[in-house]
Amino acid sequence: MPRVGDWVLAVGNPFGLGGTVTAGIVSARERTIGGISSESLLQIDAPINKGDSGGPTFDLNGKVIGVNMMIFSPSGGSIGIAFAIPAATVRAVIPQLKDKGSVSRGWLGVQIQPVTQEIADVLGLKQAQGALVADTVADGPAARAGIMSGDIISSVQGTPVKDAGALSKAIAGTAPGTSVKLGVLREGKKSSIDVALGELPLPTQAPAADPHNHGSKEPETMGRGDTADLGLKLAPAGSIAGAGEQGVIVTDIEPDGLWAERGFELGDIILEVGGKSVKTPNEIESALGEARSAGKQTVLLRLRSGEAMRFVTVPVG
Repeated sequence: MPRVGDWVLAVGNPFGLGGTVTAGIVSARERTIGGISSESLLQIDAPINKGDSGGPTFDLNGKVIGVNMMIFSPSGGSIGIAFAIPAATVRAVIPQLKDKGSVSRGWLGVQIQPVTQEIADVLGLKQAQGALVADTVADGPAARAGIMSGDIISSVQGTPVKDAGALSKAIAGTAPGTSVKLGVLREGKKSSIDVALGELPLPTQAPAADPHNHGSKEPETMGRGDTADLGLKLAPAGSIAGAGEQGVIVTDIEPDGLWAERGFELGDIILEVGGKSVKTPNEIESALGEARSAGKQTVLLRLRSGEAMRFVTVPVG
């Protein structure tokens, strides 16, 4: 594995001009794209442009250490942020490509997110590590085995899971059909759950509900009485066309408000507050009040953003 700062050479065919060699260094290792990924990438600053993807990345000894993958660039040209798939990852998939022309990866059937320090504090965890399950795929491997939203997956086959990216990598690198033992933390209690992995399906496009269709009811405003003005308006999801029947939808939000700072967006649907399902804005306000009365500084909310589920912490003090 190359070290950060090592010199590298990238070979490609930029813009169809022909074989080209550029030089740079390893800027970082184990990068993930989008926060959670089954791949840990090398970040390099060797200039890579269109047409270079698929070319080798060499160290100064002539050893292939990666395969050029993509660049990060607002303009479409190289700005010194490029990514390469590590050679070890490529080496692992070559036999599958030779045998059947495609790659099969293990699939757990969950939506996961990192355990931040704030989430760890809310859940009473000593360390911010593991992968928090935001949702399970109906009748998927995890759901059939009993994994639930709110569970924290702490280990795979006895190996600790550092974060959500580590879990994705471990599962993707395991053959479909393999039974794996997961360490799970649920409501402060540890357990082990055996899961028979499925095969990672090809990505599909699913239509998302349109949060901008208005129903017949007026939205209710959060922040009355002894509740701090959190800067948003809410309505039962069932009162907004296309929002479904579960939870409470955000119909308006102040760009500089507390909830916007926490990542809430117009159309998000709040499903749970402090582990309890909510259906009306008043139920959210009551749940926040109960948390405050119990001396809690922060509460954990579960919400749906488009097709994605996630947990968010919100201060109640």
